Amino acid sequence: MKEWFSNLTVMEQIYFWLAIVSTVFLIIQIVLMCFSSFGGDIDVDGDGDIDVDTDSGVSIFTVKSITAFFAVGSWAGLLTCALASDKLQWLSIIIALVSGGAAMTAVVVAFRLMLKLQCNGIFQIEKLVGTKATVYVSVPPTRSGRGKITLNAQGKFMELDAVTDCEERLPVDEQVEIVSTENECAVVRRIGKE
Repeated sequence: MKEWFSNLTVMEQIYFWLAIVSTVFLIIQIVLMCFSSFGGDIDVDGDGDIDVDTDSGVSIFTVKSITAFFAVGSWAGLLTCALASDKLQWLSIIIALVSGGAAMTAVVVAFRLMLKLQCNGIFQIEKLVGTKATVYVSVPPTRSGRGKITLNAQGKFMELDAVTDCEERLPVDEQVEIVSTENECAVVRRIGKE
């Protein structure tokens, strides 16, 4: 190994050490991302509120993207140096920069796509207006009491309290539409009726 390393040119040795160090950092980042909350939100409550957003991976110049740049770029540069003749060693710099830039871009795009998959989990009842539902517990007429409805909305199956302005009781399994929301309760009507 020592003999192999001593036979490398100065440029190849620089690429080699950059590749080793940046690959180790990249592996550490991957392990931390998989097994911990590396890069997230911190909320502290006390006499005051402190909200801290740490590295979300959306910016182009993050620790993750720069590490990917050096890891991929240095390995590509080392490989190009090994395959190119002595007169074309400068080509390794261009290939290293292009490869590192592609890796950096891929990391940024991947994190942006992953962030689109996040859901804040906050249920927004006001967005249910116009949604169809099924009566689960009969709804008393003219808001004289509450019943329950079930529906699929916002990516989940849910059960909500419901009232109606109809003159008749809405029986179980009746198909209804949510016309408005009041006090965390859905106001419903029979489908096809005013």
